[in-house]
Amino acid sequence: MSASPFFAKKGHAMKQSRLAGKRKRIILNPLGMLMIGFLLGMFSRWLDLYTTNLGNVFSQLAIWILFGVLISIYSRTKRAAMCNILPFCIGMLLTYYGAAVLTEGVYSRTYIIGWTIFACCSPLFAYFAWSTKENGVFPKMISIGILLVSVLSSIILFDGFRFYDFIIDGVLLYFLFFKRISQRRSCNGTSSSHPQ
Repeated sequence: MSASPFFAKKGHAMKQSRLAGKRKRIILNPLGMLMIGFLLGMFSRWLDLYTTNLGNVFSQLAIWILFGVLISIYSRTKRAAMCNILPFCIGMLLTYYGAAVLTEGVYSRTYIIGWTIFACCSPLFAYFAWSTKENGVFPKMISIGILLVSVLSSIILFDGFRFYDFIIDGVLLYFLFFKRISQRRSCNGTSSSHPQ
C-alpha cells in the first residue's frame, strides 16, 4: 500500500525545510560569519583595485547595513544575531585592510577608525535589527531609523545618492517592512511564527 500524494508532498516539504535549516545553521554561526567576512573583505579589496563602480558600492555604509540586517534578521535569536555579526565585521576589516597593506594601497586612518568603531558597535546594531521583525510600534520605529541611516549615510558621508543606493535601500526596505520570517525564537526561548 503506497502513501497518498498529500503525505508524500508533506514529507518532501518537511525534508526540504530541514535541509534549508541545516544549511542556514552551517552559515549563520560565528565561525561561518567570520569566514564570509574574510571572503567579502578580500572581494571588496579586489573590487577597489580592479573596478570603479563596484568598488564604490562596497566602500559605502549602505551595503554593509544591508548585510548586517540580513544576518541579524535570519539569526535564530537576538543573542545569535549579536554573536554572528561581530566576527563578520572583524573578518571583513582584517582582510580588507590587510590586503590594502600587502598591495601598498591607499587607505585612510580615519576610515580604519570609523569602520572599527562600526564593527565594535555592530552587536548592538544587530540586537536592534533582529527586533525589527517583532510586532509593535517600537520595531517599526527601529526599521525606519535603519533605513534613514542607510539613506543619510549615502548622502552625507559619500557625497550623494547614486543609482545603486536606490537598489540597496529598496532591498533594505523590502526586508525591513515586507519580508516575513517564518520561524523565530525570542530571547526567552519561546517560538513565534510569522507566515512566509
